[in-house]
Amino acid sequence: MKEVPGRDTRYEVSSDGRWIKDSDLSFEISECDEYALEEALKLQEKHGGEVVLLTLGTERAEKLMRKGLAMGAEKGILVHDPAQQVSSPLAVASAFAEVLKKETFDLIMAGTQSDDFGYAQTGVMLAELLNLPHATIVMEVKAEPGAHKVEALREMESGWFQRVEMSMPAVLTIQAGISQIRFTPLKGILMAKKKEIRRVELGSLGLNLEQIPRLEIQRVYFPEATRKAEILQGDAETVAASLIDKLRKEARIL
Repeated sequence: MKEVPGRDTRYEVSSDGRWIKDSDLSFEISECDEYALEEALKLQEKHGGEVVLLTLGTERAEKLMRKGLAMGAEKGILVHDPAQQVSSPLAVASAFAEVLKKETFDLIMAGTQSDDFGYAQTGVMLAELLNLPHATIVMEVKAEPGAHKVEALREMESGWFQRVEMSMPAVLTIQAGISQIRFTPLKGILMAKKKEIRRVELGSLGLNLEQIPRLEIQRVYFPEATRKAEILQGDAETVAASLIDKLRKEARIL
């Protein structure tokens, strides 16, 4: 799970122009991640087992993990990054891989991409780091725990779909809109307060963040709305010749 600024938030660029002001923002679970949680809960209801949340962030992320616990997850693991040192999908995947190497699991289900950066890389990189089969942009999941198999329906380009079968454990990245997100009941909200969220300090994972490629945002800005028009004068032949010349030399599309 990843916390992202609320979709209905009015954004303002920060004073340094490198990101958005986050002091007054409300945060929520990234949409694809919420659908991934819903699919995990459905598989649990059908086959048993438990759903464990995993996220990376500051203490603020615990609030959103409580929502996931209220939906039905049993417990959570927070990779605590108070200084926000992790700045790339590879760094996030590396941290998650170190945590998951010590856990036993059948499926890792993540969102296809996050609402803020939209890299769509974390789940794929995690699968590679753990040497697990994976499928992306998944629209349907059918699991056979007894046979250690999972079948996924992938959304492709131009309205095409692909059905793939993999052995478990595996990694799936879930597409938004795969199903209907369940309503969080009051009982679940009350129970979530008592469920465990285990904190793992980023520094305890033994990662050398200096050796992991970083991504740096150079500038964030709103596009400037400008209008520019040029009226070509003369007869039709002159105007046509002038237009072709501009399309070739200025617009460079001919």
